Amino acid sequence: MKREQNEKVRWKSENLSTKRRMKKKRYEVYVDDNFHFMDETERYKLGEFETCDEATAACKKIVDEFLETGYKKGMSFKELYEGYVGFGEDPFIVSGDKACFFSAWGYAKKRSAELCGEG
Repeated sequence: MKREQNEKVRWKSENLSTKRRMKKKRYEVYVDDNFHFMDETERYKLGEFETCDEATAACKKIVDEFLETGYKKGMSFKELYEGYVGFGEDPFIVSGDKACFFSAWGYAKKRSAELCGEG
């Protein structure tokens, strides 16, 4: 009887530990390739993050790197944004948190306007 109780306690403890680990890293960032639009074989997992803010920052970094590298002085918003949409990486967040959402295209549109002085 005592052994069964110990097994139950151990199982509950292991189960709670697993649940905590799952909750701890619940924001996964995946990256698609705009050049290969809708081709999931080109997708990769960037990583797992503990908070929505961390996952969002990772997504923004990917978009910013493309835009800042592609930007040339005098470039129009349209040129920069269309370059991103055609060839940039498209990060997104997968999570059970419905409030955590990131639109790479929306962010790229905003940043393109800022970089080109049109925002």
